[in-house]
Amino acid sequence: MSVKTAVVVFPGSNCDQDNVRSWKAISGLDAQLVWHKEASLPNYDLVIIPGGFAFGDYLRCGAIARFSPVMSEIVRLAKRGNLVLGICNGFQILTEAGLLPGALNHNKNLKYLCLDVFLRVENAQTAFTGDYSKGQVIKIPISHGCGGFSLKGSELKTLNDRDRVVFRYCAPDGSVSAEDAPNGSLDNVAGIINEGGNVLGMMPHPERLAEKELGGLDGRPLFTSILRTLKGGS
Repeated sequence: MSVKTAVVVFPGSNCDQDNVRSWKAISGLDAQLVWHKEASLPNYDLVIIPGGFAFGDYLRCGAIARFSPVMSEIVRLAKRGNLVLGICNGFQILTEAGLLPGALNHNKNLKYLCLDVFLRVENAQTAFTGDYSKGQVIKIPISHGCGGFSLKGSELKTLNDRDRVVFRYCAPDGSVSAEDAPNGSLDNVAGIINEGGNVLGMMPHPERLAEKELGGLDGRPLFTSILRTLKGGS
């Protein structure tokens, strides 16, 4: 089966080539860079919205990018059930576009953070996490100034009740406390999925630890999971 992948580029994106490289290294398949003004995304099986600072993060992270022409197509593909992955700034854009609930606020210390964090895999039965194990602790870098996830209490309960929290910030032993979320994220949420299970947003950067040469492989199973899903679970 042929798999078509798009990596969307906004003015200010800076992780687009990282994702193209990681996807190619892991899947052996090319990903096409798509400019944000593109109004048609025909037959893409996977769309990746990478990290960066779309439109300089002016107004609010992702708030301007949400109105780019390409977003209407991403919404259309998401509603069709195609896979959409938003990483860091991509997660912010997905919440602004209404494809995922909640918002990403300024880090609790009001400072930009770039460091490795530990995550606990909360749901290993998604299209994006099938090659992880539930409860597995992985180490993935973060790189953001606005990563504090927020959501109304009742909506957060819905996310938890329906296993839509996919990753949580944790300690190296897998325990979870507020101190383990360096950005102040509500309930230590690091990544969530939509109701349909085909749209994932996460603040940490799996593409930065997806090859041995980069210093680790903890991000690799996310991409192999996606590939296996798109190839029908083979």
